[in-house]
Formats: sequence, structure tokens, C-alpha cells
Amino acid sequence: MPITGRARLAGVVGWPVAHSLSPAMHNAAFQALGLDWVYAPFAVPPERLADAVRGLAALGFVGANFTIPHKQTVMDLVDEVSPAARAIGAANTLVFGDRTTADNTDWSGFLRSLRDVGCDPAGQRCLVLGAGGAARAVVYALASVGADIVVLNRSVERSAALLADLDQLFPAARLQSLPLVALADEAAAHPYLVVNTTSLGMVPRVETSPWPSDVPIPADTTVYDLVYNPLATRFLREAKASGARAVDGLGMLVHQGAIAFETWTGVAAPTDVMYKACLAYL
Repeated sequence: MPITGRARLAGVVGWPVAHSLSPAMHNAAFQALGLDWVYAPFAVPPERLADAVRGLAALGFVGANFTIPHKQTVMDLVDEVSPAARAIGAANTLVFGDRTTADNTDWSGFLRSLRDVGCDPAGQRCLVLGAGGAARAVVYALASVGADIVVLNRSVERSAALLADLDQLFPAARLQSLPLVALADEAAAHPYLVVNTTSLGMVPRVETSPWPSDVPIPADTTVYDLVYNPLATRFLREAKASGARAVDGLGMLVHQGAIAFETWTGVAAPTDVMYKACLAYL
């Protein structure tokens, strides 16, 4: 559909940003619903981020997504930060208006994607591999539903710091930090869900995996890899071969975008359209 002078504006800000699937995903959704909206990518170096936030507001943007490396810094440039974004330590969605607000939709998008595949982690033992920014959103999500969470990471200090930040927020959740060498014992205990939050297996390092080759992957578990390029990572291929349910990270990407879409437009997002647009782009 044509872009008119009344088009509402949104976009994604990153450095770099050319690889982002968000423009394809959101513009397909706008078109499918007949909405006069436009979503564009903006490559902004870190030293120009404050200028970019002010510029988007001045241009009348309704909202914007922020990706690497801006998710932390952008929280210092807005009027209000949601409790979730503050706890996770990162914001990926801004809403402009009388006040500029920052939120994080990664954690809620992750939970929506679990529901899509019939996975309910509430009260279940879950293993999280890695302790970086993505892990913080995943642990926040799992803790919010009262999961029993074990974070496995080479640096126990880093994973312990992650859990310390969230422990007081979710007293019903059970949070534990262990070194990566404990993975074999944790796997033998048949966790309900295993989540890879590291970049291992992502293009171009497609033959790497966060799971040691000498540790069997439990057949009666769900293995979720946040990586979505490629969709079938080595970790997921090996999980499927072991009889586990393998879930790629595209669902989380789509749902975090859908939540932002709904926040800006007030309209239910066509997630099937968004998912197909991402597949076509990949």
C-alpha cells in the first residue's frame, strides 16, 4: 500500500543494523492489516545515540526498537524505564509522546514463544546456558513464572551476579549458579527446559555448540536455542537426533516484535505474517 503524508513512523536503531529482520517483519504486519505505518532501520554509532533519540522524538516517531550496542545506554536517555527493563538491565522498545518510555519485550516475547510450542516452565527445572544480556531476559522470564533455574556459565561470578540482581524480585523462583563443568550432572537430572543464550552456533560460527559432545542431551526435554540464523543450529540438530524437542529462536524474535507492535498501534499483531516475513528474509 502507498505511504501517505499521514503515515505513522517507527524503526530500529543499532550499530550495525543492516542485518535486522525487524523492518521486514513490521512492514509486512502493517501491510497485512492495512495500517498507514512505516518502519525503517537506522544505523547509529554509539556517540550519536543521544542525538538519534532526540531526533526520533522531534520527527514524531511513535516508537522504536533498539538493538546492540544500544540496549543499555538508551535507558539513560529517556524519561521513564519499565520495572522489567530496569531489572534486566536493557531496553529494546521505546514509546515516544509527552514522555519517552523504555521497556523490554524480550522476556515476554520469550514466554509467548514457549506457549506457542506448549512449553510451560512454571515450577519446572530449567537450565540456562550463558550469563550475558540475553540470559538476563530469559532468567527474568523464567523467574517470573516461578521456575527452578540453574544458570551454567564459565564465569560463575558473572552468573551469580545475574541471579543476585533478580533473586529479591522473585522469591518464589529457585535460582542457582553453577560452573559449566556441572553440565553433565545437570543434564543427567533430566531438566524440563534447556535454553542456549550464547552466540555459539550463530552465523558464521555454525559448527560451534554450547553443549559438549560427550554429554548426552536428555530425550525428554525441550531444547531452546535463541539463535535464529541459522534456524537449525548444530545444538538443535543434535538435540533432535537425541529425541528432544528442538525450538529455534525465531519465535522469540517475532513475539518480542509483536509486543512492541501492539504497544505502538493498539492492534493485535499478525504473528503468522511476521513469522513468514522473517523466514522469507532468512
